[in-house]
Amino acid sequence: MDSASGYVAAIDQGTTSTRAMVFDRRGQVIAAEQLEHRQIFPRAGWVEHDAAEIWRNTRRVVASALASADLTSDDIVACGLTNQRETTLAWDRTTGEPLHNAIVWQDTRTGELCEQLAGDAGADRYRDRTGLPLSTYFAGPKMRWLLDNVEAVADRAEAGELCFGTMDSWIAWNITGGASGGLHITDVTNASRTMLMDLRTLSWDEEICTEMGIPVDALPEIRSSSQVYGTLREQGTLHGVPLSGILGDQQAATFGQACLSPGEAKNTYGTGNFLLLNTGTDAVFSDHGLLTTVCYRIGEAPPHYALEGSIAVTGSLVQWLRDNLGLFSSAGEVEQLAAGVDDNGGVYFVPAFSGLFAPRWRPDARGVIAGLTRFANKGHIARAALEASAFQTREVIEAMQADSGVTLSTLKVDGGMVVNNLLMQFQADILDVPVVRPVVNETTALGAAYAAGLAVGYWDDEDEIRQNWAEHTRWTPAMDTDERDRLYREWNRAVEHSFGLA
Repeated sequence: MDSASGYVAAIDQGTTSTRAMVFDRRGQVIAAEQLEHRQIFPRAGWVEHDAAEIWRNTRRVVASALASADLTSDDIVACGLTNQRETTLAWDRTTGEPLHNAIVWQDTRTGELCEQLAGDAGADRYRDRTGLPLSTYFAGPKMRWLLDNVEAVADRAEAGELCFGTMDSWIAWNITGGASGGLHITDVTNASRTMLMDLRTLSWDEEICTEMGIPVDALPEIRSSSQVYGTLREQGTLHGVPLSGILGDQQAATFGQACLSPGEAKNTYGTGNFLLLNTGTDAVFSDHGLLTTVCYRIGEAPPHYALEGSIAVTGSLVQWLRDNLGLFSSAGEVEQLAAGVDDNGGVYFVPAFSGLFAPRWRPDARGVIAGLTRFANKGHIARAALEASAFQTREVIEAMQADSGVTLSTLKVDGGMVVNNLLMQFQADILDVPVVRPVVNETTALGAAYAAGLAVGYWDDEDEIRQNWAEHTRWTPAMDTDERDRLYREWNRAVEHSFGLA
C-alpha cells in the first residue's frame, strides 16, 4: 500500500482506561473505542492495576475500533503506543505472567524507601543526571519495592528471567509476541521517568541502578520515540502492522498539540494535570521544583527536552466527589453543580491526596477543604474542586516562567476536563492569558499516531503536523486584577494548611 493512503492506529493505555483510535492524514478521528479498568486500593496510599486485565482490554479496544470503522490490518500503515507513565510492573520473561499487580504512579508506598535512598544527599541526589527528585512518583523506587517485597520478583531476578517495565513496555512486549519473541523495549520519554536513565546519554545509568539494587538486564532496551521497532503479532487484529511510535502520555499530548518548537507549552487536564514546555535540544534544570524530562526523539535526531509540572490530583478529584461523596452521578454534572453558585463562597479545596507534586513536592501534605461556613453548600465544594485545577496550574506556570525566562502568551489545553467551560474560563481568568482548545481533543493518542506515522513516511515532517493543528475554542481573561490577586492569595493560604498532615 502507498504509505500516503490508509490510516494510523494508536493505543492509549491510560490511568483509568485503555483506548484505541484510528486517524487519517489530517489527524481526524476515524474510529475510537475505550474500556475502563479496575482501580485497586489494597490500603491507604496504595494504588494498583491488574496488568493482565489491561492487556485483555487493549486487544478488545483495538479489535472494536477496527470493526466499528469496517477496517482490517491491511488499512493500517502503522501503530503508535502511548501510556500512563511511571506505573511499574514485573513479569516472568519465560511465561509472560505478571508477578504482582502494577504499582500505579499515584502510589505512595515507596515514601520511606525514597528517604533512605536520599540519605545525606537529600531528594536531589540524582537530579543532575535524571532531572528528577527522589519521589514516590517515579518507577525506579517502585522496582526496588517489588524486589524487596515480592518473592517471585526476587526469584526471577536471580534466575535472569525478570522483565521490569512501565506500561508501554508491557503492551509492546505482548503486542509483538509476548513470551514467543516479544520485544522488551521502551522509548526515551518513558525511560526518562524511571529515575534510572541519564538524560544526556539516553542510556541506563549503571551507577544509579546499582545503588537502587535494580538489575540492568531486567530493564527494557531504550529506543527512539519514532522508529520502526518491529511488527505486531500474527494472531492479533493488527498482525503485520509496524509498531513505530512510543511516547509517554504527556509527551504524546505535547506532540499531538504540535508544541514542536522551544517555548511552546500545553496543559493536559486528566486524572492529574501535566504542563510541558518544550525547551528544545537543551535540557533545562529547574530551580523551582519542576522536572526535566525528554520531550521526544524522532529517529536518530537529537532529543528534544521539556520542563514539566506534574499535578497529582485534578480530574480524579471530580471522580472522588462522584464516587466517595456521591455529590453527583456522572462527572459531567460537576459543572452544572458548580455553576449553581456565583463564586466559591470562600471555600478552597486542596486535593493533596498523595502529597503535593510540582512545584512544592510536599509528600507530607494531605487534602483539606478550607474556608467552610454555614453558608457553604455542595455547589461551593464542586466549584472549589474545579478551581483547584486552575490554581495549581498557575503555580506550575509561574515556576516554568521563572526557570525558562519564557513568558506564556497562550495556553494550549487538552484532556477530559477541557469540555468544562466554567473551568476553562476560570483558568484564563486566574492566569490572565487566553486558553485555547484544539479541534481534536484526543491529543495523547494523536501524538502517538504522529510519531508512528512519521517513522513510516505517512506524514512527511513536523510541518505537516503543525498544519493539522486547528483551534476549536478560545477563552479570554475577563477578571479584574484585584480579584485575581485576592483569590490566588487565599488559595496559597489554604495550601499551607495542608502541610504536615500525613
